[in-house]
Amino acid sequence: MKKLREIAGYVLGGVMFVVLLPTIMWLASGMPNMAVHIGVWRAILTGLLMLGGLSLSIWTIVYMRHRGKGNPMDAFGHEVAPRTQHLMTDGPYRLNRNPMLTGTLCYLAAFVVWLWSWQALLVWIIFFVIMFVQVLTEEKRLRKDFGEEYEQYCQRTRRF
Repeated sequence: MKKLREIAGYVLGGVMFVVLLPTIMWLASGMPNMAVHIGVWRAILTGLLMLGGLSLSIWTIVYMRHRGKGNPMDAFGHEVAPRTQHLMTDGPYRLNRNPMLTGTLCYLAAFVVWLWSWQALLVWIIFFVIMFVQVLTEEKRLRKDFGEEYEQYCQRTRRF
């Protein structure tokens, strides 16, 4: 049952962040034709943001699974997948304290660039605000779980 819950958490997260949010951006932007030529520089930037964002997120997921023995994400205080047993401060976590979210934000920023609409930007901003509140909630739990070790990590590593 625990393994099924963990898999469900990853699948749910993947569907929500990789498929649902870009779809919402596209719908909010008036469902533009995605095959329209967007120009070389926008296409390059879109590709770099997508590839970089997905790579950082996947690296973080794999790393947290092996090193942290779980998942740090709670959905506003509710455990989505098994919580990490170890505080992770190296690997992608040496870049910032929220590398998976940073990767997701970059990936979604690619859709803002691709769609080039204020509506897609608005969806991105709303997502960022919701996730920022989530991060603050998560930080409280990490302080409780890891105490001084987490405080020291916060002092030397930025949030994003």
